Amino acid sequence: MLPVDIALDDPASFSKGHPVDQYARLHENGPVAWHPRADGSGFWAATGYDAVREVSHDPRTYSSNDGVGLDDRTPAELKGMRRMMLHMDPPNHTRYRRLVAAGFTRRSADEMQAMLRSLAADIIDDVIDAGGCDFVPDIAGKLPSYVIARLMGIPREDGVMLYERTETIHASLTVVTPEARTAAGAEIAAYARQVAEEKRRRPGDDLSSRLLAVEIDGERLSDLEFVSFFILLINAGGDTTRNALGAGLLALLEHRDEFGRLEAEPSRLLPTAVEELVRWTSPVVHMRRTARRPVELCGHQVEAGQKVVMFYGAANRDPSHFDGPDRFDVARSPNDHVAFSAGGTHFCLGAHLARMEISVMVEQIVTRLRDIELAGEPQWGHSTFICGPSQIPITFRTR
Repeated sequence: MLPVDIALDDPASFSKGHPVDQYARLHENGPVAWHPRADGSGFWAATGYDAVREVSHDPRTYSSNDGVGLDDRTPAELKGMRRMMLHMDPPNHTRYRRLVAAGFTRRSADEMQAMLRSLAADIIDDVIDAGGCDFVPDIAGKLPSYVIARLMGIPREDGVMLYERTETIHASLTVVTPEARTAAGAEIAAYARQVAEEKRRRPGDDLSSRLLAVEIDGERLSDLEFVSFFILLINAGGDTTRNALGAGLLALLEHRDEFGRLEAEPSRLLPTAVEELVRWTSPVVHMRRTARRPVELCGHQVEAGQKVVMFYGAANRDPSHFDGPDRFDVARSPNDHVAFSAGGTHFCLGAHLARMEISVMVEQIVTRLRDIELAGEPQWGHSTFICGPSQIPITFRTR
């Protein structure tokens, strides 16, 4: 049983970032524990590094088909969600992933490096003469919004608008109403249908056009299937990068010695610093699976139909795997974190692109924004699924 003050299903636990004190007690308790909920239900919390990897690599036992969040969905909701790759198991997941995988390889990310550097420089140019800004919407949120807009073949400003709608979708029901969530989702879906209509009339060299042209078993994607793809890519295209950059800046400001090391040797330390920022921030809090059969997980008997939830931030601070897991080290190596999932079927499709985006933006920050200071209290998002700040007021030296 868990200590009484463990509450990984409560947004308040993530009100200032990951609840590292809860993670520490969980690690003392073991790699897996039963986590009860107030409604009488519960789930198995996989917080150990090896437990998360075991669940990730066994989709036949641990299914995504019943949802990836903590809460159960109605049959009608599940029917719609299962059109999205995130909620598919092989072989369906494999077929759909192949449709977009070529656009997210390491090579394709490397080919976009010059473009990404140019976008990052433009974003800093827009704020540097003001001597201050809100880092999250003005810097951290801009780059992934611009990039996913370019990939999907839509205007930059629409990418920013869609990012704002995804914030509503991911927010806890303690701060948004169910109606607001539904409206935000409906707005993105309506926009996706307009994109489909436009790209069918005038296809371009973009991911939207390619998705609409490909065939699965001799048939092209329906509007509903395209909308599901579009929503997934808009969501996944922003969350990891935006939250890693936002929470990563706070980590650098809280560890000035490490910030100084990175400023002094950006070309040498950027590759390891990016991995440490992603490990430290772990933007995606969890992914749920549902056991398809009785199975033993790290000495615990999991019954068919029970939820097993992988907590990536906890696994990334597992002292049995990481040397000094609570030490922030921009030169940490090796650093085989699980922030992009722990491999397996659902390994983050955009991991290479996210790394490149984070790298070019951190490079801009440490080489161009001098004397960064907080200008107010950072505000964090209200979610148990995504972890990252929503506001970070900062000041810096003008150009």
